[in-house]
Amino acid sequence: MVTIRIPTPLRPYVGGSKEVTAEAGTVDSVLASLVYRYPDLKRHLFNDAGKLRSFVNVYLGDEDVRHLQGFETPVPDGAQLSIVPSVAGGRPTIALAHEHDDEAEGAREEVRLSNAEIRRYSRHLIMPEVGMQGQKKLKAGSVLLVGAGGLGSPAAMYLAAAGVGRIGIVDFDTVSESNLQRQIIHGQSAVGKPKLESAKARLLDINPFIRVDGFEEPLTSQNALRLFADYDVIVDGTDNFPTRYLVNDACVLLGKPNVYGSIFRFEGQASVFWAARGPCYRCLYPEPPPPGLVPSCAEGGVLGVLPGVIGVIQATEAIKLIAGIGEPLVGRLMLYDALDMRFRELKLRKDPDCPICGAHRTIHALIDYEAFCGMPAIDPDSTGQSASRPDVPEITVTELRDRIAAGLPGAILIDVREPQEWEIAHLPAARLIPKGELPSRLGELSQTDEILVHCRSGARSADAVLFLRQMGFKKVKNVKGGILAWAREVDPSLPVY
Repeated sequence: MVTIRIPTPLRPYVGGSKEVTAEAGTVDSVLASLVYRYPDLKRHLFNDAGKLRSFVNVYLGDEDVRHLQGFETPVPDGAQLSIVPSVAGGRPTIALAHEHDDEAEGAREEVRLSNAEIRRYSRHLIMPEVGMQGQKKLKAGSVLLVGAGGLGSPAAMYLAAAGVGRIGIVDFDTVSESNLQRQIIHGQSAVGKPKLESAKARLLDINPFIRVDGFEEPLTSQNALRLFADYDVIVDGTDNFPTRYLVNDACVLLGKPNVYGSIFRFEGQASVFWAARGPCYRCLYPEPPPPGLVPSCAEGGVLGVLPGVIGVIQATEAIKLIAGIGEPLVGRLMLYDALDMRFRELKLRKDPDCPICGAHRTIHALIDYEAFCGMPAIDPDSTGQSASRPDVPEITVTELRDRIAAGLPGAILIDVREPQEWEIAHLPAARLIPKGELPSRLGELSQTDEILVHCRSGARSADAVLFLRQMGFKKVKNVKGGILAWAREVDPSLPVY
């Protein structure tokens, strides 16, 4: 038998199992057996043409099957096959592209550490791998963090403590109470304030000898190259696919290392994508998943300490790159499972046909990444804002309140959130059918009824409305703003999350 490791986002479609088994054979036959047993999994792995989706990779042991014999690769008894969807060989020493540039070296030679800095960094200075020269490189080095959230918080704090001389942060969000469970750079007193303001104050309190640059603006195709240009290393702390592909492409075009991290529930990923030395993010995931197929952290949740682990790994990689020490995660993808307390490592290879870092690249400039991904860079469900969409019929929460008071004649109210969200709060008269279960529970719905659909903010329910309309249900409406709007406009006593 063969063991198939199932990642967290796909476990609901296999009964919650971490691992399932199948008969040995080829990769193709093993996957065919898997989707035969779990038909709801099929649309997440294969497109309408029956091809494995480009945002899903399959590994036999630690090797990507694309670099073996593809789907014809034999999978012997006792082997382990891993499915690695997008969420989110080193060298003895590796340094930044400009490390041996004479002008850059001359500038570094002029860097001095004050007596106060020597006291502060003494535990670095007595390590032969770092020493005075390594600490001077850190002081002369610079890192730009995209995001001051779950990943950016621990990464920024440890980079500041380590003495990285210049830290830039791109973020235009404000601190909310729901951030505090994991975004440890912010505190209760910062709620409602810009994250940049909170982060800068905390970093300078950690280390007054550094410089902190703040860019309170969304990262876009128009400003990415300008913002990245002055920094040695880019740390990707994003939580959405449009920005993740934008970060990757800008790094490739500028020759910058991209320190990548992603998180979901109890699992995290980390790598260093650096096209000059190895693969880029597009080599791993050529295309993003369709909108709504991969849940966000706002939809699926995240263990509070998980971004701390991944963010610290990202900070470690950035420090190694600047100091020119150790083996960075170039060509390697680290997977972390907090529930099992297990790290795994998979090999990554450069794709010769990669559209941006391959031999015959087709991408020579930054593109419209929201159009490329088919989704906005800002997930409405992650902000709690109303997710009004012109292509989705809507009903307001006040209109819904009146309909419920009248007994919902000729209509039913569907809640497409998850059971654990239902336990926090739910609307009267609602029926729970999680979004992922809709395809298998259509038989519970009647096309003669008007179907009103709600979620937390209106984002997932909008996707559900479109799906139901595609399935032939004509009288379907989205509850604008979801349960958050209900708490805001109808019942302020309702808990929000």
